Amino acid sequence: MENMVVFRGDVVLPDRILMNSFVASKNGRIIYVGAENMFPSVDVVEGKFVSPGYVDIHVHGGANADYMDGNRNAVLESNRCHARHGTTTVFPTTTTGTSEELDAMISACEDAQNAWQTSDGARIAGVHFYGPYFAEDKVGVHSVDGRRDPVQEEYEYFLRKNIVRIATCAAELPGALDFYRFAQRAGCFITCGHSNAHWGELELGFAEGIRHVDHFWCAMSSVSSLRGRFGTPMRAGMEQFVLHNEEMSTEIIADGFHLSVELLQFAYDMIGHHRLCLVTDANRALDCPPGEYRFGPIETGTIVISDGETVRDPKGGLASSMHGMDHMVKTMASATNAPLHSVIKMASLTPAQLVGTASNYGSLEVGKVADVILLSETLEVEDVFLGGEQFSVRRGSCG
Repeated sequence: MENMVVFRGDVVLPDRILMNSFVASKNGRIIYVGAENMFPSVDVVEGKFVSPGYVDIHVHGGANADYMDGNRNAVLESNRCHARHGTTTVFPTTTTGTSEELDAMISACEDAQNAWQTSDGARIAGVHFYGPYFAEDKVGVHSVDGRRDPVQEEYEYFLRKNIVRIATCAAELPGALDFYRFAQRAGCFITCGHSNAHWGELELGFAEGIRHVDHFWCAMSSVSSLRGRFGTPMRAGMEQFVLHNEEMSTEIIADGFHLSVELLQFAYDMIGHHRLCLVTDANRALDCPPGEYRFGPIETGTIVISDGETVRDPKGGLASSMHGMDHMVKTMASATNAPLHSVIKMASLTPAQLVGTASNYGSLEVGKVADVILLSETLEVEDVFLGGEQFSVRRGSCG
């Protein structure tokens, strides 16, 4: 049978693992999931675990490329890099920067999306319009020069683009509510990030469409930071708002360096796999040797230093991550008591559901795109299939 692939192993579903079972795809779509091999004449591809490909909604680059470099080659280098780590669907994420830099990045992603083929690596399901609307005191490693309050003409131009599916703005900024209203009309998944917002500001944003907070515990408001902003009485911030509101979701960088084991366990226990995503937040240092890199555009981005495990700014502060989604999954699985199917759900179906792409991606279900990864006993990525076609996981060069 032409264009058919049959996978065999312990099949990872959103709510359980089917031991020693089969997944079959034809013409790029899954046509069967079950315990029997219904297609004995087709050669079987075997792995310890047969898993859905990972979905990353917050990712900046890899292999010495950043999406903000603003050219198709950088986009493809990043996408291939992340595919080697098991990510089959990406949402390239902007940093702070000029309007021209943002436009070049989004145009390059559009070009890559329109001409996509399996050898290009992870497919782009949308762009995450992340920077530049951050709070001044929560910019993190992003370029301060590229930060600004929401500019209506600017964000309306970008959010009208079909490829932009996620929109972020700090809730306390002047014009933030207008940004959220427009993003909601544009059909975006709306998030609050790099923000020092208090509960009341988040409530107002929630009423206009905020449903997500970026990288939990990182560059976000806390009781302590809000005391610095307002004094006493102390106020509730983003952590409390997410924990209290079941309609809010969030994400964590489970690289083992941003968050301790107890925080990873706390996030899983208190937020749950249905509204907690794993993200990489990876930058261009992924799969590259230690050294100096730029976070953001290659010409104007912030200087950061990789030690081979973390990336930091010159003062020692963490600067996003330099690990792929396979690393996040392995860390979360070893650090918490979450069952493996729940860990993988946080890296696949949950983000796909949040951003509205779960009808095609995020789980091994009949009718969905056959994005399948084969994992070893230790959760190493051994093989990647995009739409039922094999992608080479052989590591390429760094830039």
